[in-house]
Order: sequence, then structure tokens, then C-alpha cells
Amino acid sequence: QLQLVESGGGLVQPGGSLTLSCTASGFYFDNYAVAWFRQAPGMKREGVSCISVSGNIKRYVGTANGRFTISRDTTGTKVHLQMNKLTPEDTAVYYCAADIPTVQDMCEARGYDNWGQGTQVTVSS
Repeated sequence: QLQLVESGGGLVQPGGSLTLSCTASGFYFDNYAVAWFRQAPGMKREGVSCISVSGNIKRYVGTANGRFTISRDTTGTKVHLQMNKLTPEDTAVYYCAADIPTVQDMCEARGYDNWGQGTQVTVSS
């Protein structure tokens, strides 16, 4: 089981920005695809964004497209999710996950067995 730790969540006003980080503990992300998911109260966990092992493939799901940016850092131990133009609908617990999914499942929860504990993002005035 890989250990992942999310950070960077918090309270932000509508229209604001946050950058979430997913940190690998005891391993490197270089050999894994990484994805961000979120789960709002009473809602199903949904994919937000994902990045392939090589970093060449980046996907954004739904309203994340055009507002969020996923990236790997050069150390191989962090993956970031830059979130801009946040709205109250973005309020959720955000989770990162790492594994070797199929290309089809890269942004799907079923493609991942290794998850972090989550970080809360609240968008409110």
C-alpha cells in the first residue's frame, strides 16, 4: 500500500484559488498515474483530474476543465492541483490516488487502490 498525503485545502471565497498537493511517502510518483477525486456531502466520489505516468496525458473532468491544472513536480514526490475560479459547487473533500490504471480508467476511482486521507476545500463567502 502506497502512502499519500494531501495538503493545501482550506476556506476560500468564490472566485478564489487554491493549490492542493499530494505527497508520496516512501516512494516516487514516477511509476504511477495520479488522480484527484472529490466527494461532497451526500454525493458520490467523482473524478476531477488525472495525469499519466509519463505526465504527457492530463485529463480534466466536467467543470474542472479550463479552471484546474494538474502537474507533477521535478522531485517525483508531489503532484499538484491548481484550482482557479472556485465556486461553492467545488466544496468537497479532495482525495489523491496513485496506481497503474488502464488509460480508460485513469480518471476513474475503480482504477486506484492507493488513496490519501483527503483534504477539505470549502468555497464560501
